[in-house]
Amino acid sequence: MKKIEVMQNVLEANEVIARKNCELLERHHILAINIMSAPGAGKTSLILHTLARLEDKLNIAVIEGDVASTLDAQKVKNKAKAVVQINTKNMPESCSLMAGMIAKALEELPLESINLLLIENIGNLVCPAEFMLGEHKRVVISSLPEGDDKPVKYPLIFATADLVLINKMDLLPYVDFDVAAFCRSVTDLNPKAEIISLSCKTGKGLENWCSWILAQTRTVSAKQ
Repeated sequence: MKKIEVMQNVLEANEVIARKNCELLERHHILAINIMSAPGAGKTSLILHTLARLEDKLNIAVIEGDVASTLDAQKVKNKAKAVVQINTKNMPESCSLMAGMIAKALEELPLESINLLLIENIGNLVCPAEFMLGEHKRVVISSLPEGDDKPVKYPLIFATADLVLINKMDLLPYVDFDVAAFCRSVTDLNPKAEIISLSCKTGKGLENWCSWILAQTRTVSAKQ
């Protein structure tokens, strides 16, 4: 019982900070998207393509979450308006970003000059689903080499997603991945989740992803 109580306290404390993060972002008219996936599914590649395609439409900042290294932050720093790296190696919770980490990162961002914040969470299909960060939308990337059973094996992260991206569609002729079965599993868990198929390698489908982002920014602006 004590273990359950401690976890509940952690989640509740995180939720308080997440709400404050969201309020701060909304005061500055910033849409925040929490991007989650297993390692290697294509989070950084997606962010790089997003920066390239939307740089003339949005001022975009990025928060990069990794257990260690600054490799991903180095990749995006020349394209984004601002980048903050979070390394979780020596933190109490190393398998996911948490709202307190985001709160500190927001202090380093020029909030007055950005309107989209992309948060690359730690590569993990379990822990990131537990912790709200203050984001407006949650996006989960699943890539073809991972297999089509991920929604069944890791239901929470898909059940809490606003959008599911199926990446690496260029590999479909070469891997055993049932796209229809995958989509059915997602819909069974989360009927409200949108699903977009794309390939960061070929660029196919990225226009649908970018259109989705632009629609979300308009929705957030309309609420403010």
